[in-house]
Amino acid sequence: MIIHPEEGYYVKKKTASRLLVAAVLLAVPAMPVGTAAAATPDRYTGQQVTWGACPFHVAAGAKPAECAVITVPRDWANPVSGADLSVSISRVAATGERLGALLVNPGGPGGEGSSLAGALAGLEPSVNERYDFIGMDPRGTGHEGTADAGFVCQVPTGRLPQGPLDARDRSVTSIAEHQKTPRAIAEACQSNAVAPYVTTWQTAHDMDLIRTLLGDEKLNYLGYSYGTWLGAKYASLFPGSAGKVVLDSSVDFEGRLQADFEAFPKIGQRQTDDVFVPWLSRQFPAQLGASPAAVKQEIERLRAFYAGLGVTPDQFDALFTGNGNETRWILDAALLVAGAAQLDGKSIQAPPAALAGQLDTWSAAAFGKPLAQLTGADVVAGLAAAEPDYRKVPGTRYAVACGDQPTMSADWYKRLSDRQGPQYPIYGWAYGLTEPCGFWSERPRQVLTELPREVAGNVLVIQGEFDPQTGYEQARSAVRAAGVPLVSVDDAAFHGQYALGGNPCVDGMVNVFLLANSRPGSVTCPGVPLPGEDRVFPVAGPVASGHVATADAAAAGDPAVRVALRHSIGELNRVR
Repeated sequence: MIIHPEEGYYVKKKTASRLLVAAVLLAVPAMPVGTAAAATPDRYTGQQVTWGACPFHVAAGAKPAECAVITVPRDWANPVSGADLSVSISRVAATGERLGALLVNPGGPGGEGSSLAGALAGLEPSVNERYDFIGMDPRGTGHEGTADAGFVCQVPTGRLPQGPLDARDRSVTSIAEHQKTPRAIAEACQSNAVAPYVTTWQTAHDMDLIRTLLGDEKLNYLGYSYGTWLGAKYASLFPGSAGKVVLDSSVDFEGRLQADFEAFPKIGQRQTDDVFVPWLSRQFPAQLGASPAAVKQEIERLRAFYAGLGVTPDQFDALFTGNGNETRWILDAALLVAGAAQLDGKSIQAPPAALAGQLDTWSAAAFGKPLAQLTGADVVAGLAAAEPDYRKVPGTRYAVACGDQPTMSADWYKRLSDRQGPQYPIYGWAYGLTEPCGFWSERPRQVLTELPREVAGNVLVIQGEFDPQTGYEQARSAVRAAGVPLVSVDDAAFHGQYALGGNPCVDGMVNVFLLANSRPGSVTCPGVPLPGEDRVFPVAGPVASGHVATADAAAAGDPAVRVALRHSIGELNRVR
């Protein structure tokens, strides 16, 4: 599926869990020399930062930034080796009396964040009055706005499956075909000499160099999704340098990073069944069914319909995986409505007026036609991608996810698939068969520690209840282990809350923390209505009943900068 959103924005404990982490770590040989960083040579700390024009487009609503490229050692455990990497950074300077720098990260792993600084500064001008917003393209991600895509794994297509796949097929042949892709990705990525140096441990050291070059005693931080892991590990490695830390849409930063990805089948199925499907039944009763049960039956019928047109079952199921932004909901609704009309030999009925504009805009962007003209063939053409000789895979995603901590085996992931499939059929059958970390042979070179108590008082976590990309239980586990407060967002279905959701309760909590040094306790914010709706339809979920903060109603409509940023962060962190 090819989508062209507005440019300028990056277009994704319980005791038993603790024991599992400990067991995995104990099963790995002792970490080699290099766990601790060596002294940083003056040629890095003394380099001159030359700010200039940024190479990326600045869209309406974002503040213009200035950019620079800094040099970092390839290996912070051996910075005198002479091998270097370059990292792009951006800055939107504080407009008033400066409190410090706020480094922002969109997640991933593998997200470029240079343009994020200007977008967030535009959305939160009161914070930008007191803070420089600092963007960063983490090592391995390239340089945003340029042809440099960073660490890219060239996967020979001959190593990949050649026919249609359906993970519900549990035959030996089907399982072997599914496992070709993760094996080929792991081998291709690990063949690149930079792979062992693209990790959270290394990136955290880059961040502290940025702090030094900015001349600040403390580095404040805002990270989304994987960015919560990065921010927590920075604070763990550099507790004396960490300022205020806001972690939005959080993984369990006190446990295993890979556990977030392993939860995708569960949290995606929950969001689909409990929130997305009921929304479809309210918005498209005549087209898809007037009840959630009827809609689910129709989706299964359309799975077979699109398979007949050449959309593989796995590809169809992936459309409902990690749908953490409203754009994906709109696109899924469009292809379902168009398919149902064609299957029944009817014309496409007019959609709800509140959604008509978005349906036409995104349908045209993804499939080449507005909704009223959309056919199954158009959907197939939009989903199809010509296979080059080599498939280019973003290496940073896997180098970090598979290289930060010891990984599970391919056999373990296959057994996970066997367990998850019956419970979470949308993605449960496929995930465990397609995880490259199961074939990752490189062992971590450094250890990532848990958040120390001395910095826990500076950390605030935000989490939506039905986020399909970072599950609520992940955030809850992390805050309980670390002893930090959690701002829960009741009935929230999308990925990314602060500045992205248009939720005045969430934005107010974070801004008071950043500007007035007043951190809230654990509290629940009310959610905001779903697309096309003017009220919230409550859904029972993991957010416990309790104190719900009061807040002003969300403003009608969203600025373009917020819509584009919400889409881009959701798409980035959707890739698994």
